[in-house]
Amino acid sequence: MDANRLEHFRKLLLDERRQHNENVRGDQAAALESVDDGVKDSVDMSLQDVNQELTLRMGERESQAVAEIDEALRRIDDGTYGECERCGKPIDERRLEAMPTARFDAACQAEIEASQGKTNTPTL
Repeated sequence: MDANRLEHFRKLLLDERRQHNENVRGDQAAALESVDDGVKDSVDMSLQDVNQELTLRMGERESQAVAEIDEALRRIDDGTYGECERCGKPIDERRLEAMPTARFDAACQAEIEASQGKTNTPTL
């Protein structure tokens, strides 16, 4: 991949990381604000606990996304960005545009998901 394309993806990843970091800070602040709002009713307290748990989980997801972005930025620095970690073939740039943190090409990703039992068939 040429230097211009790598710089394009670096900018894309840095923009995404900034957005996710802002979301993490917002989620953490919301979780802390919801801790003590003077609620006394048991139903309200249960709802407050559920909301706090959801907020914390969203923060965890955002933090995981930041870690994946950091890993993709490391691959750019190492010169391995855009190469499938499994087979070494180039990852299609359309896939990287849609998912800049992609570590595998579409074929390898499909094989990994199939081996983990993740399929497109609906379950009941």
